[in-house]
Amino acid sequence: MTPKLLLLPLGIGVFAGVMAGLCGVGGGIVMVPAFTFLLGMEQKEAVATSMAVIVPTSIMAVARFSEAGLVQWHIFWPTAIGAIFAAYFATAWVRKLSNDQLTKIFAVLMILVGISMLFKKA
Repeated sequence: MTPKLLLLPLGIGVFAGVMAGLCGVGGGIVMVPAFTFLLGMEQKEAVATSMAVIVPTSIMAVARFSEAGLVQWHIFWPTAIGAIFAAYFATAWVRKLSNDQLTKIFAVLMILVGISMLFKKA
């Protein structure tokens, strides 16, 4: 593995980890665009790789947040069950979509979330 192929993903991981710790984001907002633009991955590969990276990232963050008493476990369980169920079916859907379709869905989601956050009252 060349230094570029090691350092670039490491840098993406560091930035995604900081964003995950600070804002609760990192996979979709940081890693997917970085994997596609900087590493040349197809959208489906970027999504799948991001999901794989999220597992250890989440374990670390949850452990630290739990130590601080910040995890709302009564919210966690029903949300996790719903997300697991939906992710199972959504991954089958992703395999049927083209990379172009998936990229457009992702872009629309990012725009809508960004706009809603801009106008959210503090």
